[in-house]
Amino acid sequence: MAEATQYMFTHREVVTALLKKQNIHEGIWALAVNLGFGVVNVGPSQDDINPTAMVPIMGIGIQKSDSLNALSVDAAEVNPLTE
Repeated sequence: MAEATQYMFTHREVVTALLKKQNIHEGIWALAVNLGFGVVNVGPSQDDINPTAMVPIMGIGIQKSDSLNALSVDAAEVNPLTE
C-alpha cells in the first residue's frame, strides 16, 4: 500500500483541531485566515510581462463568531469539557 503524502481537511476539521489544541470548550468559533498582498511583474519573456498579484497566507487561526456556518463550530459540541 502506498504511503500517504498529503492530507486535506475541511474548514470545520481545522477549527475543531485548533479548539482542542487551545483547550477551548465553549463558544462558537470560526476559521480565520490572515492574508498578505504583493505585486510583481511576471511573464514568459521581458516583452510579455504583466503586473501580477500575489496573495500569501500569512497565518491561520480561529476567531469568535456569532453564528454557525460552513466555517464555524460550537466548541461545546466538538470539544466538550470533561470532568
